[in-house]
Amino acid sequence: MKANAQRFAESRILVEQLRLVLGNVGSTVAPICLLAVLVLFSLSNDSNATALRTWCAGAILANLFAFHYARKHLTGITRIRLAHRIVWALVAQRAVSGVIWGALVWITFDTASLAGRILAIAVIAGMAGGAVSTQSAVLPVFFAFVVPAVSIVALKLWLTDDSAYHALGLVCLLYLVSLVDQARSSARAARTTIELRFENTELMEKLRRETLVAQGARREAEHSNAAKSKFLAAASHDLRQPIHAQGLFLDVLSRTELSPHQRELVACVGSASHASAEMLNTLLDFSRIEAGVIEPQQRAFRLQPLLNKIEREFEPQADARGLSYRSRENTWAVLSDPALVELILRNLVANAINYTRHGGLLVACRKRGGHAVLEVWDTGIGIEASQQGEVFREFHQLGNPERDRHKGLGLGLAIADGLARTLGHGLSLASTLHRGSVFRLVLPITDTLPIEASSVEHGKPQMLGARALVIDDDETVRTAMLHLLRDWGCECEAAESIEQALVLATQQAPDLVISDYRLREKRTGIEAIAALRALLGNDLPALLITGDTAPDRLREAKASGIALLHKPITPSHLYRALVTILPP
Repeated sequence: MKANAQRFAESRILVEQLRLVLGNVGSTVAPICLLAVLVLFSLSNDSNATALRTWCAGAILANLFAFHYARKHLTGITRIRLAHRIVWALVAQRAVSGVIWGALVWITFDTASLAGRILAIAVIAGMAGGAVSTQSAVLPVFFAFVVPAVSIVALKLWLTDDSAYHALGLVCLLYLVSLVDQARSSARAARTTIELRFENTELMEKLRRETLVAQGARREAEHSNAAKSKFLAAASHDLRQPIHAQGLFLDVLSRTELSPHQRELVACVGSASHASAEMLNTLLDFSRIEAGVIEPQQRAFRLQPLLNKIEREFEPQADARGLSYRSRENTWAVLSDPALVELILRNLVANAINYTRHGGLLVACRKRGGHAVLEVWDTGIGIEASQQGEVFREFHQLGNPERDRHKGLGLGLAIADGLARTLGHGLSLASTLHRGSVFRLVLPITDTLPIEASSVEHGKPQMLGARALVIDDDETVRTAMLHLLRDWGCECEAAESIEQALVLATQQAPDLVISDYRLREKRTGIEAIAALRALLGNDLPALLITGDTAPDRLREAKASGIALLHKPITPSHLYRALVTILPP
């Protein structure tokens, strides 16, 4: 196999060498014919006229035949056997041509003047020298011309009676040796050039194939990613519907007359429902980042109240796992979006607790130049250097092959990284396997005095006293919304389609509209609200609720300008949204 490959490579090189030789014939045919005619007129006399005319005709015919042969075979050298036949044909042609040009000295030497003899020798020397550049790519072809031509001249000079010509004959032989050496160097250079060209061609072809493979793999990955996103969006939406309705029913149920045991059971169900909602909200957070619909609302705020809030929330979880939770006080104010920074910190702290079995975690803040570096340290399992770039990928989890839901979905660090990039803040990781990790978030410190939010005690919700129209194609959600809104003092009607909603609005105009984003027949809540506003006026308060996580749908919902909430919605969030959109 290896020998066959070697023979094939040599044959390919031979074909290219032949193309070089045959290609050079076309550029020399006219000059050689003109040179033969010039020699005829310069050296012809009464004693050699016939022989010189015969010589000139032979030289021109041999040259024209070589040109015709080259044109015939230049583009047809594809088969290896044909290439070898062409080599032998060229050797024969060049040998005949070499003999013809060498014979010039024998024809003219005894009848020409000294100048004529010098001219004849110079012409043959020039022809032999030119053959180095035009014929040396195939050395047998070069030898077939140069050796006869120069040897015949040297022989003629050696046979004269003048010792000076004997010396000139030796010079001719030395000249022949020099030409052979030059031809070999030129042949090596030509071969190297051909080999490099083949290598470059093979590399380009290999690169083209690898590019095609890479493009195919990329298209497959994009298709898989799109399918994954589509599946997650559909699954998330379908899961949000019952969980959303369940949360609304539980809130209504919790305000009814219940026994202690029943209240305990409702609390347990509420806890499970809250855990499911948290996982879905994590998917939503990631989808919002992918969709690019998060717009940071930067303002000055103090870090310490945020750290206190996170500590109050997560310290019980740490205690339950036997971990210590410590934080260090600071007085710095930073410029960023407090809600998004809170979400980043929440994911980092949750990640630290999930992957720490012994010891604990520390949340601290250090000042470096004009920045505050928020650090989350843990004494957890640590991360190998090869994995430290991977942990920020979505759905990537360490030490959770069984996909324990208590360890999350593997989106926390991906969300933190995406939010940090959205905010323009640096997020980095340093970790030692089996010793722990530290995540660092760099925030710009500001001298602007932050506006402290006043604490508002939320008591029992005030009665809204509004007439509401609910549009949702899910009967369970419609029923839950009607119960909850009536509990808040609203008169309610529900519709499952845009047409039904228009009929109800025509009978009695609502004070506000609450519509699901995705309706039947691929219609949307945006269309429903637009149709109702066209009927009742553009100032009709409206609220859009979506369970979609598909990036394009999130962008479309945000672009509508309608107040938007994401399922599953807690009753408190829904209440605050209604208070916001209703006129005072």
